[in-house]
Amino acid sequence: MAKMTKSDVLNALAEKTGMTRKDVAGFMDALVDLAYKQVKSAGEFPLHGFGKFVKVHRKERMGRNPATGASIKIPAKTVVKFRVAKAAKEAVL
Repeated sequence: MAKMTKSDVLNALAEKTGMTRKDVAGFMDALVDLAYKQVKSAGEFPLHGFGKFVKVHRKERMGRNPATGASIKIPAKTVVKFRVAKAAKEAVL
Protein backbone atom coordinates (compact mmCIF):
# COMPACT_ATOMS: atom_id res chain seq x y z
CA MET A 1 0.00 0.00 0.00
CA ALA A 2 1.42 3.39 -1.01
CA LYS A 3 1.94 6.06 1.63
CA MET A 4 0.20 9.42 1.24
CA THR A 5 2.41 12.38 0.48
CA LYS A 6 1.73 15.91 1.66
CA SER A 7 0.39 16.70 -1.80
CA ASP A 8 -1.99 13.71 -1.63
CA VAL A 9 -3.28 14.85 1.77
CA LEU A 10 -3.85 18.41 0.55
CA ASN A 11 -5.67 17.19 -2.58
CA ALA A 12 -7.88 14.81 -0.58
CA LEU A 13 -8.80 17.47 1.99
CA ALA A 14 -9.49 20.05 -0.72
CA GLU A 15 -11.80 17.62 -2.50
CA LYS A 16 -13.56 16.55 0.71
CA THR A 17 -14.11 20.07 2.09
CA GLY A 18 -14.71 21.99 -1.14
CA MET A 19 -11.90 24.41 -0.24
CA THR A 20 -9.11 25.28 -2.62
CA ARG A 21 -5.81 23.44 -2.29
CA LYS A 22 -4.13 26.74 -1.35
CA ASP A 23 -6.66 27.35 1.45
CA VAL A 24 -6.17 23.82 2.79
CA ALA A 25 -2.38 24.28 2.75
CA GLY A 26 -2.75 27.56 4.67
CA PHE A 27 -5.04 25.90 7.19
CA MET A 28 -2.64 23.00 7.72
CA ASP A 29 0.32 25.37 8.19
CA ALA A 30 -1.67 27.42 10.71
CA LEU A 31 -2.71 24.26 12.59
CA VAL A 32 0.88 23.02 12.81
CA ASP A 33 2.10 26.44 13.98
CA LEU A 34 -0.64 26.57 16.62
CA ALA A 35 0.25 23.05 17.80
CA TYR A 36 3.95 23.95 18.20
CA LYS A 37 3.17 27.12 20.17
CA GLN A 38 0.59 25.39 22.38
CA VAL A 39 2.85 22.44 23.22
CA LYS A 40 5.70 24.80 24.02
CA SER A 41 3.62 26.99 26.36
CA ALA A 42 0.94 24.68 27.82
CA GLY A 43 2.63 21.29 27.49
CA GLU A 44 -0.01 19.62 25.32
CA PHE A 45 -2.12 20.10 22.21
CA PRO A 46 -5.22 17.89 21.79
CA LEU A 47 -6.75 16.89 18.45
CA HIS A 48 -10.04 15.39 19.61
CA GLY A 49 -10.71 11.95 18.17
CA PHE A 50 -7.13 11.73 16.88
CA GLY A 51 -4.76 12.14 19.81
CA LYS A 52 -2.60 14.75 21.48
CA PHE A 53 0.93 16.07 21.43
CA VAL A 54 2.48 16.10 24.90
CA LYS A 55 5.71 17.69 26.14
CA VAL A 56 7.58 15.20 28.37
CA HIS A 57 10.76 15.66 30.41
CA ARG A 58 13.18 12.71 30.23
CA LYS A 59 15.49 12.13 33.19
CA GLU A 60 19.24 11.77 32.88
CA ARG A 61 20.19 8.12 32.27
CA MET A 62 23.08 5.82 31.53
CA GLY A 63 23.48 4.44 28.01
CA ARG A 64 26.01 2.43 26.09
CA ASN A 65 28.09 3.43 23.07
CA PRO A 66 27.32 0.67 20.52
CA ALA A 67 30.69 1.01 18.80
CA THR A 68 32.92 0.73 21.88
CA GLY A 69 30.60 -0.68 24.54
CA ALA A 70 31.59 2.11 26.92
CA SER A 71 28.98 3.50 29.33
CA ILE A 72 27.96 7.09 28.66
CA LYS A 73 25.73 9.52 30.48
CA ILE A 74 22.73 10.67 28.41
CA PRO A 75 21.68 14.13 29.63
CA ALA A 76 18.13 15.05 30.65
CA LYS A 77 16.03 16.66 27.93
CA THR A 78 12.51 17.62 26.98
CA VAL A 79 10.83 15.79 24.08
CA VAL A 80 7.45 15.84 22.34
CA LYS A 81 5.40 12.63 22.18
CA PHE A 82 2.15 11.85 20.40
CA ARG A 83 -0.47 9.88 22.30
CA VAL A 84 -3.09 8.27 20.08
CA ALA A 85 -6.72 8.66 21.13
CA LYS A 86 -8.75 5.57 22.01
CA ALA A 87 -11.22 6.33 19.19
CA ALA A 88 -8.38 6.39 16.66
CA LYS A 89 -6.99 3.07 17.91
CA GLU A 90 -10.42 1.43 17.67
CA ALA A 91 -11.05 2.85 14.19
CA VAL A 92 -7.76 1.47 12.84
CA LEU A 93 -7.83 -1.87 14.60
